[in-house]
Amino acid sequence: MPKTVAVFFGGKSNEREISVITGMLAVNLLRNTSYRVVPVILSPVCGMMTGNVRGVEDFRKGAKTKFRPVRLEGRTLRTARGRKLADIDVALNCCHGGMGEDGTLSALLRFHGIPSASPEAPMSAVFMDKTLTKIAAKGLGIPVLEGRKVAEGEPFEAALSLAEELGFPVVVKPAHLGSSIGIKVAKDPSELESALGLAFRLDDSALLEAYLPARRDINCAVCRRKGEIVLSPPEEVFSDEEILTFSEKYEMGARTNQLPADLPQALTEEIGGYTRTLYRAFGGKGVVRADFFVAEGRVYFNELNTVPGSLSCYLFGKSLSENRAFLCDLIEEAAPAASKETLSTGILETDVFSGRKR
Repeated sequence: MPKTVAVFFGGKSNEREISVITGMLAVNLLRNTSYRVVPVILSPVCGMMTGNVRGVEDFRKGAKTKFRPVRLEGRTLRTARGRKLADIDVALNCCHGGMGEDGTLSALLRFHGIPSASPEAPMSAVFMDKTLTKIAAKGLGIPVLEGRKVAEGEPFEAALSLAEELGFPVVVKPAHLGSSIGIKVAKDPSELESALGLAFRLDDSALLEAYLPARRDINCAVCRRKGEIVLSPPEEVFSDEEILTFSEKYEMGARTNQLPADLPQALTEEIGGYTRTLYRAFGGKGVVRADFFVAEGRVYFNELNTVPGSLSCYLFGKSLSENRAFLCDLIEEAAPAASKETLSTGILETDVFSGRKR
C-alpha cells in the first residue's frame, strides 16, 4: 500500500514565506510518485491547516484558497470536528525557522508516534541557536570564528566591551534566525548599537562574531540514502556585499553559485569531514546543510541548517526526476522510533513514601 506522506511547512517565523516555497516544491515533486501527499500548513497564529494547494500563488495575498483546520490524534490527521483525513506514515519537515525548525515540531511528531524523514528535536534545537552551535562544534574539534552572546536587556556597555574584545568590525546576528535575516556588520559603536536594535526587534539574543573581510561562503549538505551517509559536492555562494544577504539568496534572479566549488582537494575533504562528523555526532536524519567560511586557506564552520532551503535537492541532482528520487530516498529512510521497555516502579501502590526524596 502506498505511504501517506505529510509535508509540514509554514509557521510563525520570519522565514515562513521561504518555507512555503520549500514545502510546495516537496509537495509537487512527491505528487508524481506512488505516495499519497498531504500538505499540512502550520498557521502563523496557532494550529494546523490543510487545503488543495497547487503552488506558492495559493498563499499570496488575495488568493481564494480555502484551508481547513486540522489536528493530530496519534498518527491520524483529523478535521477540527474529528473526521479522519489520513493516517500519516511519514512526515517531512519543510519549516524554516521558528517552532517548525527549532525541534518543537520534531518533538510533537515523536510524541504522536509519527516517523520523520527530517532531523530529530535535539539536533534541531542545538543548531537553531547560533551560540549553542559554536559550543557543539568546539566540542567536536571543529574550528569556528570567535563569537560572544548578548542577551536582550543587557547594558549596551557590556555588548560594546564584547565587541571591542573581538575587534571591530563585528558581525551582529539574531541568535535564532536564518536566511541572513537581521544580520549586520558593525564597524563602530554607533553601528553596533543600531545592529543590536534590529536584532532585538527580531530575537531575544544576538551573537557578535569576528568579521572576515576576505572569505568564501561554502556549503556542503549531507543525508542518509539507502543506509549510507552521503555528502553533496561543496557549493560556493558568491556575494557582492559585506555578508551574504537575504536578497542575494532569494531575490537576485539567476543563481549565483558554483557547484562544485573550486577548492583544493584538501579543503574539500576537510569540509566534507566536518560535515560528516556533525551529522554522525547528532544522529542525523534526513538532509542537513553545513555552511562554512574559507579564508587564507583555513576552514571555519558557520552554521548547520536542519531544514535547508529547497531541502538541498539541487545539491544532489540537477533534474526534477533526480530531485524527486532524492526526496523519495529520504522518505524511505524514515523509520518509527525504536520501542523500548517502560518500567513501572510500583511506588503508587504503596501507602508509605519513606525514601530520601519524600
